Amino acid sequence: MRRFFPGIMTFVALMAAALVSVSLYAQNEPAPGEGSRLLAHRGGRAETDENTLEAFQHAFDSGCWALETDIRFTKDKELVILHDGNFKRMCGIDRAPEDMTAKEIKELRTKDGHKIPFLKDLVDLLKKYDGAYVEFELKCSDLERYPMPVLKEYLDKIAKLVYSSKPSKSTYLMTSFDTRAMRYLGIAHPEADIMLITGDPCTPTTIAIAKSLGVKRIACRLGGSSKDNLAAAHKDGIRINLWPTAAVEDIHLAYLLGADYICSDIPAEGVRYIKENKLPVITKP
Repeated sequence: MRRFFPGIMTFVALMAAALVSVSLYAQNEPAPGEGSRLLAHRGGRAETDENTLEAFQHAFDSGCWALETDIRFTKDKELVILHDGNFKRMCGIDRAPEDMTAKEIKELRTKDGHKIPFLKDLVDLLKKYDGAYVEFELKCSDLERYPMPVLKEYLDKIAKLVYSSKPSKSTYLMTSFDTRAMRYLGIAHPEADIMLITGDPCTPTTIAIAKSLGVKRIACRLGGSSKDNLAAAHKDGIRINLWPTAAVEDIHLAYLLGADYICSDIPAEGVRYIKENKLPVITKP
């Protein structure tokens, strides 16, 4: 048996290396601190009708294959795409999605004349873009509308729909300010890649909170974040998304600080700037 032992060990080592390679290829992203990628916030809220299918298509057409969006429940427990707590800004109607049925919402139009999409609509669009990176923000921090039983149902439905439809080379994240969601997903949905969102910059405190939740990704405020603190997060294996970036100068600053992801309201302008200035920021895999 001894003479076969080195051969067996070599085979095991090669298989392990192959598995790591496949895993990294499937994730389609650099290791923490080893690359920056541009991300279209709500599809590019400063350039288009945010959180509509037209906005997401705008991002892809601009050459930005990373998106962020927001998900809420309807009254009849369907999953709708909307950032705000009501439709007043988008559609001129001061009603919350949680108080409306899916049928009622499907009749709405934004002020620019677009339909309000549902999560299934977006998931279907994303099937055409294998290699995309997408952040699905969970808008569930309202304890009255999302008590724990409702929160669990909401998270279960999102996880099932999102991860059953994910192309093999795409990276899908479930993100939230709500630490309840982080904890539940970590236990009930180990398949989910999760990210904590905070209104604070990247600091030792935000890093410690993420570590206590077992989270390896944080979306932090650009303002107040430092290169040293991002480096500390990367040392702990944590990826950092810096937001918001509403100007090309913000994109450049986030890159210089070492952001893994740069959440931008101007993806088309950002892609042009990155190309013109030859910044090593990923826009498309």
